[in-house]
Amino acid sequence: MLDAKFVRDNFEAVQAALRRRGLAFDLQDFLTADAARRRLLSEVEQLKHRRNALSEEVGRRKRHGQDASDLIAETKDLGDRIKKLDAEVRACEEQGEAILLMVPNLPHPSVPVGRDSSANVEVRRWGEPRRFEFAPKPHWEIGEALGLLDFQRAARMAQARFAVLTGLGARLERALINFMLDLHTKEHGYTEVFPPILVNAAAMTGTGQLPKFAEESFKTKDEGLYMIPTAEVPVTNLHREEILPPGTLPLSYVAYTPCFRREAGSYGKDTRGLFRQHQFNKVELVKFTEARQSYEALEQMTRDAEAVLQRLGLPHRVVTLCTGDMGFSAAKTYDIEVWLPSQTTYREISSISNCEAFQARRASIRYRPAPKAPVEYAHTLNGSGVAVGRTWLAILENYQEADGSVRIPDALRPYMDGLERIGKS
Repeated sequence: MLDAKFVRDNFEAVQAALRRRGLAFDLQDFLTADAARRRLLSEVEQLKHRRNALSEEVGRRKRHGQDASDLIAETKDLGDRIKKLDAEVRACEEQGEAILLMVPNLPHPSVPVGRDSSANVEVRRWGEPRRFEFAPKPHWEIGEALGLLDFQRAARMAQARFAVLTGLGARLERALINFMLDLHTKEHGYTEVFPPILVNAAAMTGTGQLPKFAEESFKTKDEGLYMIPTAEVPVTNLHREEILPPGTLPLSYVAYTPCFRREAGSYGKDTRGLFRQHQFNKVELVKFTEARQSYEALEQMTRDAEAVLQRLGLPHRVVTLCTGDMGFSAAKTYDIEVWLPSQTTYREISSISNCEAFQARRASIRYRPAPKAPVEYAHTLNGSGVAVGRTWLAILENYQEADGSVRIPDALRPYMDGLERIGKS
């Protein structure tokens, strides 16, 4: 959430920044509610000052045996008026907060301006796409032919956009999860956590999924809990409503979880295969930093995610998302896109974002830079390290052979008992 004082003091600059994101937010209602709140607070303070003065006079009269009934009556009347005005202040605060909860983060000055993905800027590439001596197949054909993947049975037990992984297909998924967790914990210095995959509305609000994107989420009927769309939600909320002591930051966490998304509004997109599913596995990276550290941390987190694909020998590129293509909570985002031979293009496999203080302000995550320093909001960062299902399908497509088999990348073979190839049984 944006800082109310910052919005008030920099109103035109905020509006201009939102326009760069391709959004036409009218924040005049916020200014109106904020002005009313400040006017009411001033009135309340004046009444409280008058009430305090009356209370002192009542005490003086009583000490001297004088009648104070008129002052007591006025004090009671002031108390009633203050109570009424306090309620009006709370209503104005809630109105202003409700408006700001729907406003996205402001883009960092380094973010390219554009309306959609066509304005994203490529930063670098790694690896050369393989030149096949045969027509490469899409992953769903490879997976079904090898008995690794079953969409029909998944649809019968659930609905479309679910999948069953079987045999070595399931083993490959598990190997990828373990490989990613080992890499990030043993070499990149992240602390592994295994959080709840059901969270409350406050947690979803803290990271920006609510209230704006409620339609994207699966929600339990009776408990009012939400199935997480990404481990970003519970892991970022690990330090909700905390003040982290000096020397605590930076903190780096990694978590494997299943993730759940309704994919509302995306029907017709990537309907074949594993690319866009209602349920998928992901290894998520989350960092908490001081404000001055966060953009250096963004670069490091991006390199950490890239390392997964490099160890697996998967060609990829990194792009900076433009203002119109960034997520709601992000101030700056890098997408990592993996090469898919069947589509002869790069497709997103990870998004790494610096949210600055946007999420921390919503979730009240603060830190104290020094023992006697005032508290500040932490900066939060998150990103896939990486999406497991999309890595799974990228391996099938990039490592397929003419006979229909799939070679196992060297880095995964220790997790597959030395298996070098998946072939037809």
